[in-house]
Amino acid sequence: MRTNLLLFTGLLTAFVAQTQSLPQLNIGDTAPLTDIRMKATDGKSYSLSDVKGRNGVVVIFSCNTCPFVLGWEDQYNLIFEQAKAAGLGMILINSNEAFREKDDSFEAMVAHAKKNKYKMPYAVDEDHKLADAFGAQTTPHVFVFDAEWKLVFKGSINDKYENSKSGNTPAKFYLSDALNAIKENKPIEVKESRAIGCSIKRIKKS
Repeated sequence: MRTNLLLFTGLLTAFVAQTQSLPQLNIGDTAPLTDIRMKATDGKSYSLSDVKGRNGVVVIFSCNTCPFVLGWEDQYNLIFEQAKAAGLGMILINSNEAFREKDDSFEAMVAHAKKNKYKMPYAVDEDHKLADAFGAQTTPHVFVFDAEWKLVFKGSINDKYENSKSGNTPAKFYLSDALNAIKENKPIEVKESRAIGCSIKRIKKS
């Protein structure tokens, strides 16, 4: 356990996103690029509009190999079911364009989705257009929009990696609490949490 804690503490220092210069979506902002269609691992193409439920949509920027994703993705299908029960859709988006010829190739995404039995679409964000428009920083990075496409929550799934003394056992369940609030038509108490993960691997543009 101590080895795992040291590993993730080191990764937290090394991989916390390096995209602070990008414009950030703020709570209350409207979702951008909702009609751009993205190829997904199930052979179909989806836009955010396609997957949005009656009460909104959960968007998670993810990938195949980031240790933080691997540490959290056992929650993905549970989040999908909770979102569905609250009237929200869900989509995973891979924006690691600089790794598209490596571990985040589409073929690798297909294999990863199959291995982990993803219930939600896992789509390719070509040229990291959505990630840039959202100001997405990390894998994972969560954005929740309501029925009117207003951003109501952003950040991390829970506090699993915020405190190495916790033994990676979460005590604060940010996303789950937000989804419960939406389901119960109550205000979301914590609308924003710190995004922790590996930086999204963008291509440098001249």
